Amino acid sequence: MSALLTLGILVVVKPASAQAAFDVAVIRPSSGEVKFERNGKTEAAFGTLKMHDVTISSCIQWAYGKPQVLITGPAALTGARYDITAKTDPHATKEQMQEMLRTLLRERFKLAFHAEKKEMRVYTLTVAKSGIKMKPSAPGVEMHHENSATGMVAQAITMQELADYLSDPLDAPLTDNTGLTGRYDFIIDFTPYVNMEQSDVRPDPAAVLKSALRGDLGLDLVQGKAVVDVMVVDHVEAPSEN
Repeated sequence: MSALLTLGILVVVKPASAQAAFDVAVIRPSSGEVKFERNGKTEAAFGTLKMHDVTISSCIQWAYGKPQVLITGPAALTGARYDITAKTDPHATKEQMQEMLRTLLRERFKLAFHAEKKEMRVYTLTVAKSGIKMKPSAPGVEMHHENSATGMVAQAITMQELADYLSDPLDAPLTDNTGLTGRYDFIIDFTPYVNMEQSDVRPDPAAVLKSALRGDLGLDLVQGKAVVDVMVVDHVEAPSEN
């Protein structure tokens, strides 16, 4: 009986540990930039994770759900760019693939880090007094967003996903406090919110975003300060061979 119980435990534990890693992962130098996307492009569907023109910092951001402003460490985090294709069970969820990417970062990039507390500037995303100007998405539409030289288009995006995405251009953590639980479609045109007469002066990203979010989406940015958890990378290497 004890032998059978031991065997039963092994049968349960073994598949769980196997789920923590991709079946196969190929990492190569980037084949080219993704236009208008400084963090490259990441797609995860049907058990396949495709990352194009990403840095190690971009990988950490997706794997841990942490904005890059909260990831600090050596120059190697952003010094090289990669294309990554990794495969697993077609029914794997995004959360499971995020855990598998964490394993890949530990095993192939030798990632090691610790957490620290830090007080810093933060933003909160809220609904403006005018009310939202976005359209609810049709059922079954896949989430998609794309930048251009003058704006951004998004389909089926949640407010938390929008907050995560905008934290990088804001260079600060952005938290969703809109209370909106659905998915939305929208188009942002930054052109009306940039002073074209001062072409020699770089626009303040926070000021432009604040105006555009309020004018085009009916959302507002509220600035404050908070103590947040920062990921401090102690060690990372170029990836091991495929």
